[in-house]
Amino acid sequence: MQHFSEDPLFQMFAERALTTSTRGGAEYGECAAVMQRIPPGDNDAWYREWTAWAAQVAAWGEESAARGHDVSAREAFLRATTYYRISYYPLFGAPVDPRLSEAFDREDACFARFAERAGHPVRPVEIPFEGTVLPGWLCLPRAGSESLPTLIAVNGYDSNVHEMYWSHAVPAVRRGYAALLVDGPGQGQPLVKQGLPMRPDWETVLSAVVDRAETLREVDASRLAVMGWSFGGYLAPRGTAGEGRIAALIADPGQWDQLDAFRDVLPVPAELKDRLPDVDPAELDPHLAVLEKNPVMRWKLVQRGLWVHGLATPGQYVVEMGRFRLSDVVDGIACPTLVVSAEGESASGPDRLYEALSCPKERARFTKAEGALGHCQGWNRSRFDQRVFDWLDEVLGV
Repeated sequence: MQHFSEDPLFQMFAERALTTSTRGGAEYGECAAVMQRIPPGDNDAWYREWTAWAAQVAAWGEESAARGHDVSAREAFLRATTYYRISYYPLFGAPVDPRLSEAFDREDACFARFAERAGHPVRPVEIPFEGTVLPGWLCLPRAGSESLPTLIAVNGYDSNVHEMYWSHAVPAVRRGYAALLVDGPGQGQPLVKQGLPMRPDWETVLSAVVDRAETLREVDASRLAVMGWSFGGYLAPRGTAGEGRIAALIADPGQWDQLDAFRDVLPVPAELKDRLPDVDPAELDPHLAVLEKNPVMRWKLVQRGLWVHGLATPGQYVVEMGRFRLSDVVDGIACPTLVVSAEGESASGPDRLYEALSCPKERARFTKAEGALGHCQGWNRSRFDQRVFDWLDEVLGV
């Protein structure tokens, strides 16, 4: 992989943009050109240069749209969507930076412009949820579709419905599925614009999504599959355990009780680990301060983690993870389930989930040898799609 920046956080974000290039979400040359103008550690420059480039690419899209060139326009709008999303990653945190909110609005607008001319139906869908609505997009292989097997995509921590179009909708639609992309509490618009924090009881979210899916004529409610990626590898199994209308589940990567994953890596004394999650968060904070010296860990734990969960300190975050459990609900997962992991990612979560399942189950492991490294197989989603959707076709009888 090209080395774009001496800043490990900026390098991680640049690679995040590039993973979308295989399906038109970015161009290597454009990413390289932007990165040349950003000094390490300069968050203001990062935001300025990425939003400027996103605006330029969106303007190219408008130019083509005005002249009736829909393919060129949609390609530009999709890339601009990615670049606006990448622009605000370093700004994560509460209170929400106005620049983040503005870039998110522009990202959303560019995706809507893309959806108008995507080459297949992509339309917004609202999901009623606890007195508000969750934003979604229904993606279809063709106009006039009815009663299609449908993939419900479950997001992670720092993604949103626009990135899930690349990761989930494109391969689903190519295979004749409908794809329902939804951001729940702690994700995308509900986090940025509505201030809804993440919650452990994802069955409440998934049930609302399924209720809405059953009202859509394009959806075959007897063939609903749920695929969670990243933190969705916890959320999707948790939701499915409390929702009996799901016909198949994919956890990518499979996860287990979140606090168990923390115990071995937390830089805290053993006696505090032994008392988790009942320890006073203030006792943890002095020991967790060392994590903030690492820019990647600071972003993941402090900027992202605290914001997503609506918390104030890293100690509170660790204790909160004690509420995110699968062990007490896993017996409720009855549908065929595929548990995924990639070489280089932690195997303890996928293995523990797989072992605990009593439903029909299979395990999919992706390796460096097949080019499928990276979180959620980001560098070879084609191989991921081949194995996972072949399994799903057979389970759902597609």
